[in-house]
Amino acid sequence: MDQIIVEGGKRLAGEVVISGAKNAALPILASSLLTDGQNTYSNVPALKDIESILVLLSHLGSRIESNYPFIRIDAAGLNNYDAPYDLVRKMRASILVLGPLLARMKRAKVSLPGGCAIGARPINLHLKGLSLLGAEIELQHGYVEARADRLRGNEIFFDVSTVTGTENLMMAAVLAEGTTVLRNAAREPEVVALAEVLKKMGAKISGDGTSVVTIEGVPSLSPVSVSILPDRIEAGTFMIASALTGGNVVVKHCEPEHLGALIHKLRQTGAEIEIGRDRLTVCGADEIISVDVKTLPYPGFATDMQAQFMVLMCVANGQSVISETIFENRFIHVSELRRMGADITVSGNTAMVRGVPHMSGAPVMATDLRASASLILAGLVAHGQTEISRVYHLDRGYESIERKFAGLGAAIRRVRG
Repeated sequence: MDQIIVEGGKRLAGEVVISGAKNAALPILASSLLTDGQNTYSNVPALKDIESILVLLSHLGSRIESNYPFIRIDAAGLNNYDAPYDLVRKMRASILVLGPLLARMKRAKVSLPGGCAIGARPINLHLKGLSLLGAEIELQHGYVEARADRLRGNEIFFDVSTVTGTENLMMAAVLAEGTTVLRNAAREPEVVALAEVLKKMGAKISGDGTSVVTIEGVPSLSPVSVSILPDRIEAGTFMIASALTGGNVVVKHCEPEHLGALIHKLRQTGAEIEIGRDRLTVCGADEIISVDVKTLPYPGFATDMQAQFMVLMCVANGQSVISETIFENRFIHVSELRRMGADITVSGNTAMVRGVPHMSGAPVMATDLRASASLILAGLVAHGQTEISRVYHLDRGYESIERKFAGLGAAIRRVRG
């Protein structure tokens, strides 16, 4: 099993180019099922999760041509509506094929996603919404089976804002008869990116980026050629790394407007941030100031940035409170940070972080994607060597992360196991 080895104490400087966003690419690739013809995608990151959805789309009958960062998908030969457990269990986002399969083939059989380390991610809101569009839903033997001779528009209210739920229902509704209104819809940039792709296909969508999204169903959609937007979470990870190491890093090919909450918090810690059209320059302060953070749906502070920001607070001057409101188990990285000398007390969904003068390198184990990134950040600022195991989590969501950090001057390497 691979390991990442980090020797701490290096100040980061230079430029890093941000890859395409995994969380935008997955639903956009799934939307290819809605068209009869070849879709072309650029700026697609070479990640394990991307490979997983391509395998699933191929299983469903799509013809795939991949030459990263370019992907071509032709779903003209779509001939299968069964997404089996062996494929879906590798990635929860596979549930995103449910909506487009039902819209295109009038039927879908998709394995229920398995457990998730960071907490429950129930799909009941997806199923409730599809039922309101006229689908007959059955849950049996670990599968969702959905049928609908014709989907019909309806008003759907999400009890909780859900990104994948909003995306699944949008993809189902674009070919439904009549008007669908999604209330309390997710506002994340990745949801807006999917809506833009669907509109380019010929869908009639308005209100994307707000809490009320309206979809007027159309008879059919056409293939498109699109570029995947930059990954705001990867960009944020490198921004924090610069602030953490007292660095001077230019984060290129990013969307600064998607990073407003993080920019605000980093400036409060003392970091200087210069904003350009598609780049950010982050200069770390001599002394990091403790600030409180509460995760919220977009445009609030992203839960996917919480673990990385916690590392920054671990070496800040003072005490901070980090509140996690999205996932109930998103502090499982805390025990590994404590092994490295962090002073963190957890009570429910709140972590009290008291800054320490320095952290110490240690053998640690990654538990999920963003926790893995946080351990690399901790290794960058720790005294001595940090050995991070189970780094396959990283490969799900960060493209060549060790190479990018090395390009900024980090002493980091991957050891193949």
